[in-house]
Amino acid sequence: MIRTLAISQIGQRSTDIPVVELASRDSASWYWIDFNSPSDEESMLLSNPLNFHPLAIEDCLHKLQRPKLDYYDGYTFFVTHSINQETLEKEEVNIFLGKNFIVTFHYQPSREITEVWNRASAPGQKEEWSPSLILYHILDQLVDNYFPPLYTIEDQLDEMDESYSGGYTEDLLKEVFEIRQRLLMLRHTVTPTRDLIYRMLNSQKLTELQIRHAYFSDIHDHLLKLTDMIDSNRELTKDIRDSVLSMNSHETNRVMKVLTVITTIFMPLTFIAGIYGMNFDFMPETSLKYGYFVSLGVMGIIASAMFLFFWKKGWFK
Repeated sequence: MIRTLAISQIGQRSTDIPVVELASRDSASWYWIDFNSPSDEESMLLSNPLNFHPLAIEDCLHKLQRPKLDYYDGYTFFVTHSINQETLEKEEVNIFLGKNFIVTFHYQPSREITEVWNRASAPGQKEEWSPSLILYHILDQLVDNYFPPLYTIEDQLDEMDESYSGGYTEDLLKEVFEIRQRLLMLRHTVTPTRDLIYRMLNSQKLTELQIRHAYFSDIHDHLLKLTDMIDSNRELTKDIRDSVLSMNSHETNRVMKVLTVITTIFMPLTFIAGIYGMNFDFMPETSLKYGYFVSLGVMGIIASAMFLFFWKKGWFK
């Protein structure tokens, strides 16, 4: 689907003008063409009549390019990403920006672009829209929509940190690793976008296209904040993971210590039982009337003495 918006010299808005007609118009102050989930036939309009560079068109048609900024004669080509709020999968958004036009191209419906479109095409607008301002609003919406998944992750970590009682569970570790994976996916989206905006802020060519430095600087600040939030949350997941593993190791050591004490107590008892289990014909103690009870008494005294010794040493705490 293709939708178009043209603004005349006197500010009049027109929509749904054919691309062929719009590209040849001189009366429009500027125009916006949005390729929303285009067919192969519609995608060919990028080449004719819009005459974009074959390399830029190739980047549009081959999905999941890294966010980047390319300069061509008369326009600049951007590749950026939106994210699926549920899966955090990246969805590519391509933008062509010239002095009097902006063209957006995306294979997946974009809520961010639709929101900007509805605002820009609404009648009675007091805001002076321009291609560079539309670019700002699109990028601003894309970046703002990076925040909700991160806030959800923060809430999960806070709840996990508060409810953790010190017991080891496999489910808890699995949840921590899943959150770290989601944070990594966010970082792989945020960091290249941050670098893209930084290049824009330091580009003399984009200044000539009336790119408003203060607006895009605000987006860059948001991306820096996102990066810091992602890093701090990854550190928190690392701390939780280390705490869980440490508590598990401590619990294992405590159990092993108790088992060691029990084994140590039984060693002399086993030794005594082994001596009298050798079945020699002449063993004087075996002929005693109360020899059996004496042996049990000796074993009991030894076991009790060792138990009290380990108890005072704190091995059972």
